[in-house]
Order: sequence, then structure tokens, then C-alpha cells
Amino acid sequence: MTTPRPSLDPELRELLAGLPLLPGLDAEVLAELRRLPSAPVDPLLENRRVDRREVVVPAKDGARIPLSVFSPAGTGRADAAPCVYWIHGGGMVMGDRFAQLDIPLEWLDRFGAVVVSVDYRLAPEATGSTLVDDCHQGLLWVAEHAAELGVDPGRIVVAGASAGGGLAAGVTLLARDLGAPAVAAQMLISPMLDHRNTSVSSRQYSGAPGLWTAEMNAFGWSAVLGDLADGQVPVYVSPALADDLSGLPTTYVDTGSAEVFRDEDTDYARRIWAAGGQAELHVWAGGFHGFDTLYPEARISVSARRTRTDWVGRVLSATPDRHPVPQN
Repeated sequence: MTTPRPSLDPELRELLAGLPLLPGLDAEVLAELRRLPSAPVDPLLENRRVDRREVVVPAKDGARIPLSVFSPAGTGRADAAPCVYWIHGGGMVMGDRFAQLDIPLEWLDRFGAVVVSVDYRLAPEATGSTLVDDCHQGLLWVAEHAAELGVDPGRIVVAGASAGGGLAAGVTLLARDLGAPAVAAQMLISPMLDHRNTSVSSRQYSGAPGLWTAEMNAFGWSAVLGDLADGQVPVYVSPALADDLSGLPTTYVDTGSAEVFRDEDTDYARRIWAAGGQAELHVWAGGFHGFDTLYPEARISVSARRTRTDWVGRVLSATPDRHPVPQN
């Protein structure tokens, strides 16, 4: 019996019709995907006046954590800039700091934000809390070097998509519990939050080829958790486990109605409200996982991106024209 699922947005359905979908994800497929070239960053920068800096930060165990820093150039601004700390997606098993970078660069354009993107270690080579710890170490470096970067330490937004959204949630929880660094807001784009993979939406997107299915999700989580027993999983790794969601900064959560993460994402926002926090939730009807990254020109994608940008502007108390970045 076919499990009923929410239908796809008609435009997205048409765009997806000719796209070959992965039948699954395993160690062999992952190795093939990792051999693909990294997302090119130069085309994203060529029409922007941006200064780029590469930094290496030491992890807790001494490993190297690369950061890319993108700052608006030639704006002549005297005040400190907001900062977007970007954490890439890829199921925690693939991708790098240039993945989905077009999303935060929109906020560099609109608000003069400094964008810092982190290259955390990937599973299964790194397991447990290593990934979230890497991201937290990078965030600490940003806060500690705020003056050098021209960043306002009171306006740091932690943001990420998919696995990066889950890591952003984990980093924000960790920063809250450790008392550092200060996080002004968190932007969680279709975040990967719950290793249990047992929600209704997980079951709906099981057993069929897709961009990210319940089976792919199980593979990603298995790679991250390694030998950890279910009761040993830290809340910073699987943020949906956190009993206490109080004291978090203002939060944006979005997801598609036609994706695995729909229910864990909507539940996370609901629990922030229940704890007295502020969250803005958007469920894009007919959106599949990563729809706005794969097809950014689709009408639903344009709406999703515009809505996120409007929220970032409100959070930063900035208008779209406050610090425009000159374009060539």
C-alpha cells in the first residue's frame, strides 16, 4: 500500500520530472558523491565587491577547522557589521563551507553582513559531538575576533540548511548552556534535528527515491552516531532531544510540507513557543527538501528566500537599503 504524501508544488513537480534521483545512500554512493567537485565559489563573488579571507581555527583536539570570511568591500561604513555564521548542509556526511553559500551572501548584499562559513569535519570519519564542537569553536573564534573582523558581537546570527540547520540548533543550545558566545538569532532552514527518524513525515518519505529520504536520513545519522547507544546521544548532536528550549535567541524555522524533516521542524518551533521563546515558522506547501537551493528561481523558492531575508532584516534592525553593497 502506498503511503499518502502531500503533493508537490506544481512548478516544482514539473522541474523535478527530468531530474534523476538517487535510489539510496550508502558508503559506496557517498564515496562517489564526495569525488564530485566542490561547489564553485568564484561565480558567486564575481559580481560582488567582497573581501575574502581564509582562516584556520584549532579544534578542541588540535585538528584544523577552515573558515572562509566574506566581508563587504568599499562600503565606507564606520559602524560594526552584523555577522552571519553559516553552517553547510549535506547530511553531516558530505559538503563543504561553500555549499549553499548563495543564501547567506544575499544577506551580505542586503545588510552589509560579514559572512563566515565553517568547514566542520564530516561523518563517518568524525562522530558524536565532534561536528557540533567544530562549529562551536569556529563561532567562538568569530566572537573573540569581532573587532578585527569589523563585526558587532551583539548581532551574530547562526544559520544553516539541512544538516547545517541541525548543527546551528546544536551550536545555539551549546552556546546557551556554556554562556558563550552570544547568539542574536538562529536561522534553521529545513534543519536535521532528530536522530530517531520516527515522525509521520519520516514514514511518509520512506521507501521511494528522493532527494533526501528516511533511509538516507538513517544512513546520515548512523554515520554521525557511530557506536553511541540511543540513550547516549547528546542533545547538541540531536537537538530534538533537548528537554529545555528556554533561553534561546529568536528563531526562524522553515521546512517543506513534502519532506522528511517537516514534523521534527514544526515540533521544534512549537516547543520553543511552549518554553516562552520566540520563533517564526514557515511550512512551504508542496516544498521538498532543499527545493529553494535546487531551484532558486521557482516561485515558491523566491517567496521562501524573500521571507527569510525580511526576517533577517527585522532581527538586525536594518532596512534593506541601510548598508547596500555596491554591485559591479
